[in-house]
Amino acid sequence: MAYDTLGKSPLEYHLCRYGTSKILFRGPKRKLAAPYVAVLGGTETFGKYHEHPYPDLLGLEMGMQVINFGCQNAGVDAFLHDHGLLTLANRARVTVLQVPGAHNMSNRFYSVHPRRNDRFLRGSNLLKELYGDVDLTEFNFTRHLLTALHDVSAERFRHVVEELRTAWVARMKLLIARLDCDIVLLWLADHPIRSGGVDGISGSDPLFIDQEMMQAIAPFVAETVEVAVTPRQKQDGQSGLVYADMDGPATRDMLGCVAHRNASRALHCAIDRLL
Repeated sequence: MAYDTLGKSPLEYHLCRYGTSKILFRGPKRKLAAPYVAVLGGTETFGKYHEHPYPDLLGLEMGMQVINFGCQNAGVDAFLHDHGLLTLANRARVTVLQVPGAHNMSNRFYSVHPRRNDRFLRGSNLLKELYGDVDLTEFNFTRHLLTALHDVSAERFRHVVEELRTAWVARMKLLIARLDCDIVLLWLADHPIRSGGVDGISGSDPLFIDQEMMQAIAPFVAETVEVAVTPRQKQDGQSGLVYADMDGPATRDMLGCVAHRNASRALHCAIDRLL
């Protein structure tokens, strides 16, 4: 799996694999010596543009191994269908699961790449029937596809969002059921859970996830940690990011270093209660 989206950067990510997993994770590669904490998540967990993403900070605070299993643009599918990764996560004392969006996963309307979940592969007959006026061959990425579908018909788009939300809850319950350890669910965003999903396709990650969806899976995890950064915290956190000049515009979507420090502290408290 090539990370062409990383490009040339002043920051070395030391990409590596663990066990039989097919995903390339952020390094340097660490020894999986028990006890350790496993952290599953998307781009923020991977720590793009961060010299020390929150899994690193958490390991330093706790004084134990914290393994960063973050994968850029990962949805539920990247973890659910990777038996090697699930095996490693199940050996952990605690597994942290960053809440993913609902757009980067296969569903009744479209399929995504099994590991690069932001890549749109094909639309189903159901989607073609609903949007017969849209040429699906024009799309390579899920966000681009969904934005176009919304712009063509907001009314029809509601059916797509309903399917994504239903599929997300079912898939998250299945993933949690396959993790045989204490699970800490991490909401890491620029908005609180109570206002999640209100902006629809124009919203920020985790896309389309609302409070009702979170409540549906909360009973199946040991702890839910909510880290919502303010606009000021997000702006202040940009100063600590490491990137090439040409990547400047892309960093505006990142939550920043303040969010990662807050996540590390909040997770430390939650994990301490479990251990």
